Amino acid sequence: MKNKYKDLPRWAVFAIAAFVMNFPVISTLSAALKTNAEISRNPGLWVNAPTLENFAVVLEVTERLNIFSYLHNSLVASLIGSILPIMVCFPMAYAVARRGYGTNVIFPTVVNLRAMPLIIFAIPLYMMYQTVGLLDTRLGLGLILAVVNLPLALLLLINAINDVPYELDEAARMDGARIFTILVKIVFPICLPALATVFIFSFITAWNEFLFGLMLTTSEAVPMTVGASFFFSSGGGGVQWGVAAAVIIVASLPPVVLGILMYKHISRSMTAGAVKG
Repeated sequence: MKNKYKDLPRWAVFAIAAFVMNFPVISTLSAALKTNAEISRNPGLWVNAPTLENFAVVLEVTERLNIFSYLHNSLVASLIGSILPIMVCFPMAYAVARRGYGTNVIFPTVVNLRAMPLIIFAIPLYMMYQTVGLLDTRLGLGLILAVVNLPLALLLLINAINDVPYELDEAARMDGARIFTILVKIVFPICLPALATVFIFSFITAWNEFLFGLMLTTSEAVPMTVGASFFFSSGGGGVQWGVAAAVIIVASLPPVVLGILMYKHISRSMTAGAVKG
């Protein structure tokens, strides 16, 4: 007879690990559901009298604070910063994977950009954006976020295309298909899980980026990460911890929901090459 309690220690360890890893989220959500008076009196995780008062303050549009504008700016910039790297890197990755173009210079140079601190782009980027009129625009913010995501996108897509059997290309070429047709109708559908992974990682990176949002925007294109910091002292008289926690929860929802919805594509892409001998 199977012992129904034999898995209890395993589940207990799993629950403890999940709690520890998610402690910051649980703590922030707890603070968001408390009044400022309760936060001062009860800093623990338990909420005696849950309230949505802080969320109401965050969602209320005022002359100085408009969270919906911040969300819209982040959404547009993040979509540019996640779709553009795919459009640029997919044909580039095919050339590198199939023909070996740029493997000695271009590929290492692009990948090494990811290792450099982003602050190194600050001064030349600001001056260039000021010259061409891209300061405080969603397009300008999205373009630099696309550059930030290029190295990881290229790396993942090269690995994905390397996993596509070259015989499929040869068969299509013998049937008269040109390289564009092979790329779009043969390689692209097979690489969809990897493309989804690139999109999700790029979107999350772009959504969470703070430095360029702070440096390149002032009013019209302020992203959610920068706009959220405005709520910390929205009521005056010091940090409003409850409101700050509420705006952080709201700002975290889009990438979290996207990650949950696309989890199957991520796991499929990550394990695609694991079963090959």
